[in-house]
Amino acid sequence: MDNKYDLKQLHYRDLKNNKFEIAILPWGATEAHNYHLPYGTDNYEVTVIANKSAEIASEYGAEVLVLPHIPYGVNTGQTDIPYVMNMMPSTQKLIIEDITESLQRSGVNKLLILNGHGGNDFKAIIRETLHKFPDMCICSANWFEALDHEQYFNYPGEHADEMETSLMLHLYPELVLDLDEAGNGQNKKFTVQGLNEKWAWTERKWSSVSNDTGIGNPAHSTAEKGETFFNDLCQKLGRFIYDLAITPLNKFYQY
Repeated sequence: MDNKYDLKQLHYRDLKNNKFEIAILPWGATEAHNYHLPYGTDNYEVTVIANKSAEIASEYGAEVLVLPHIPYGVNTGQTDIPYVMNMMPSTQKLIIEDITESLQRSGVNKLLILNGHGGNDFKAIIRETLHKFPDMCICSANWFEALDHEQYFNYPGEHADEMETSLMLHLYPELVLDLDEAGNGQNKKFTVQGLNEKWAWTERKWSSVSNDTGIGNPAHSTAEKGETFFNDLCQKLGRFIYDLAITPLNKFYQY
């Protein structure tokens, strides 16, 4: 994989005179993923997806820079689970503001936050940051929502499920324990039906929802399913990044 766009691998001589149209900030989390996947699953996934998607966008012709990933996410509903690392949204806001300022100083006016963790929600933060930096374009994208999981997997879930497990079996099989080690990902729903319908929301207490921290059965996961999903996902994200990169801010809207 060509890493001409991966900031952590580049040198000053590579960057001194280079100009990029867009920067991608992969954002993950450090949390339990059932018994068979590592705590860093979200970080492993989002980093590879960001780099592969940037490679595809670069092949289309975009000038893309991938920033080092942020490994901690909002995990306020899991603080009773050992070694889950929680970062408050207010902290995320400060980080995004500082990164935005650094990019703007370097001449980059577009930032895509590529989110790899369901507990992260950047909408309000983006609104506030754009109020401070009105000449910037800041977007967020949840890679796990870009494709219809039912087209790829028999038993889609939400967390450490067949999708995530298949993806990790493809990307990092050495980090996945035997599926016999995994829990079945059985999970409880809300008693209040409106909360299950998603038009009403409250935070879930994770240890009350799931016995093994998973949501969704990983038993039918395969590396082959993960590879197909990964390739299709990165193609879609790569095209999105390219379109975002080449679209001038003064032509961002059309009839």
